[in-house]
Amino acid sequence: MLSVFAPSAGSLKKLETVDLAALPEDAVWLDLKSPIPGEDKAVEKLVGIEIPTREDMQEIEISSRLYVENGARYMTATLMCGTDGANPRTAPVSFILTAHRLVTVRYDEPKPFMLVAAKLGRACPSGITGDTVLLDLLDAIIDRSADILERVGSDVDTVSNEIFEPSADRGHARKYSQILLTIGRKGDLTSKVRESLVSIGRVISFVTVETDQNGRWSKEQKAQFKTLQRDVQSLTDHASYLSNKITFVLDAMLGVVNLEQNNIIKLFSVMAVVLMPPTLIASIYGMNFKVMPELEWQHGYSLALIAMLFAAVLPYMFFKWKKWL
Repeated sequence: MLSVFAPSAGSLKKLETVDLAALPEDAVWLDLKSPIPGEDKAVEKLVGIEIPTREDMQEIEISSRLYVENGARYMTATLMCGTDGANPRTAPVSFILTAHRLVTVRYDEPKPFMLVAAKLGRACPSGITGDTVLLDLLDAIIDRSADILERVGSDVDTVSNEIFEPSADRGHARKYSQILLTIGRKGDLTSKVRESLVSIGRVISFVTVETDQNGRWSKEQKAQFKTLQRDVQSLTDHASYLSNKITFVLDAMLGVVNLEQNNIIKLFSVMAVVLMPPTLIASIYGMNFKVMPELEWQHGYSLALIAMLFAAVLPYMFFKWKKWL
């Protein structure tokens, strides 16, 4: 799907109908989402560039993600998608910066694109170009990454409290399984966010160095890029901190599980030792020998039961006294 945005009455409006044979010359943002045959060719004809394929966007080499070709700057970053659902994922997105237009190519739905389109649809600076749209997109992407990391940090704190704070349902196997699944999901999400931030940082470094050789950026835009770089660096450090914290919480959870398992094994071991003397007594008096003096006792059965009871209680009291239980 091709979305064309052009300035109109102080805002950046999305054109309702797009004629592929005659794209408007005043368009400053061309957004290709899972382009169908013909849409990429129409954009190539208007802008005079080659649109990268999905396979090209998935290349991981820096030279394949950040390069200059025919005067256009090609930048591919890894963005987060579906973070509000149960299946967060990453997807490559290409930003192509030409003379005054921005072309974006994507095969997923990162939320910052919707937010920026809605923001610029309400109001935009006069004389808006693709440079401004790119800055807004990068800013929205970084803000979105920060929101995700804040949510991950809050969730990890909740899990940490569940592990270290005493509760009535300690030792519940299903609860422990749920905690381990939560830790795994948060660790995976944090690693994806960090991967996205690293790619965004490379894009910002590339666009500020390679694109500003002819004095393209204004003083305000340069300051904004520096702010974005600092934000990316701080968020990357925070993602690393969260990864370390998740690893610590995971180790603590596994330690708690091991302690619970040891307590269960200890209980079975103690019960086996406690029941050994009664079993011995019952075994002795279960032997059907003809000559057993106790068989003639009037209260032999009761005395045997009492002996078995004491034989079970005494080892238990001894273990409690030694603080083995």
